[in-house]
Amino acid sequence: MFLVNGAFDVVYSVVQILTLLIGLYQFAISIFGLRHKKEAVTHGPQKRFAVIIPAHNEERVVGPLIDSIQGQNYPKELFEIHLIADNCTDHTADVARKHGAMIHERVNHDKVGKGYAIEWMIQELDNSGTEYDALVMFDADNLVHPDFLRIMNDKLCSGHPVIQGYLGVKNPFDSWVSVSLANSYWYDNRMWQHARARLGLPCALGGTGLCIDRTLLQEMGWEATGLTEDLEFGVRCVDHGIVPIWAHDAKVYDEKPVTFVASFHQRLRWQQGHFNCAKQYIPKLIRDSIRERRFMKFDMAVYLFQPMRALIVFAMSIMLFLFNQPFFDQTLSLHVQQIIPASIWMWISAILFMEMPLALILERMNWKAYVGLILTPIFLWTWGPVTLQAFFTRKNRKWHHTVHKRALRLEQVQDP
Repeated sequence: MFLVNGAFDVVYSVVQILTLLIGLYQFAISIFGLRHKKEAVTHGPQKRFAVIIPAHNEERVVGPLIDSIQGQNYPKELFEIHLIADNCTDHTADVARKHGAMIHERVNHDKVGKGYAIEWMIQELDNSGTEYDALVMFDADNLVHPDFLRIMNDKLCSGHPVIQGYLGVKNPFDSWVSVSLANSYWYDNRMWQHARARLGLPCALGGTGLCIDRTLLQEMGWEATGLTEDLEFGVRCVDHGIVPIWAHDAKVYDEKPVTFVASFHQRLRWQQGHFNCAKQYIPKLIRDSIRERRFMKFDMAVYLFQPMRALIVFAMSIMLFLFNQPFFDQTLSLHVQQIIPASIWMWISAILFMEMPLALILERMNWKAYVGLILTPIFLWTWGPVTLQAFFTRKNRKWHHTVHKRALRLEQVQDP
């Protein structure tokens, strides 16, 4: 029994230290997100874009998206909109055609999911022989800022082959769930994505608002057909020595789930895919970061570790709560070596959370976002149960469609 307790104490102590270091690392990175200066566009329109929209039963929302793309401050002869009607059983194709998109109908009930649809569309474009300089991907529920393609053209002309746009929210104040997700995204955009970009570190690809140089795509191939195709492709880029960059002023507005159940299922899929990527790439990234002395690979490994960190923090929050309850057998808690005091964890958590309202201030968000902060800590805590279930179901590769209903137009979106 003594050996078992000793081994547990060693493992638990290592876990505490590792979690603390990652928290401090996240805080150190976030400091570089405090400053943002809008970048000037220095290149005129040059690049020709294929705009790809994977869509499964999205007749309610796809029209406003296509209209927002058609309204880009970019020459219309330099982009074409390709919608993938992927296993659709509604009028998605008809609506998209009416709004001016080129329709590609795909029926495949074995290879289901956004990653497979994109892979199929890329092959269709290659077979067509049409010349494009880059591919841009949007989800069917999105809305796109008028300067998006103009900024992507500028980044491509500056030599950046993979660019991720700003991930905004088009329905942040529909419910406590959507505002909690919006607050998380606004924080990530400013204090994580933008901060890492200022340090020359790779951003995390978000699955929409993504621009990829076509030559690079032909060289690497897509090969991202899991539950988190964006993460898979981004990690492969870093593995190949390519830094995906962040374009803070190229904004895409995404619809967030309104109910907790819908949000749970969406986040479960994200975490399942994240676990699979982590298992496949973390050891290699760490090994290569040491051998090649490339810090960006270590940074990506840290990012891939985030679900495990969420699990650890969740478990520690439960343990700390139980240890401080009068009904808990205190003799059992003596066997647990709490080498980092609970007060330290509370301060770190408080500091990291206080960065969220700071990000809202820096991004000049609506006052309703600050009201949403009241319930956001509860929502953030629920990442623990989501991640726990994802860990035990990580082998599941079944795609679950998120239903979108908010057919807002770009002019209706609240933006600072």
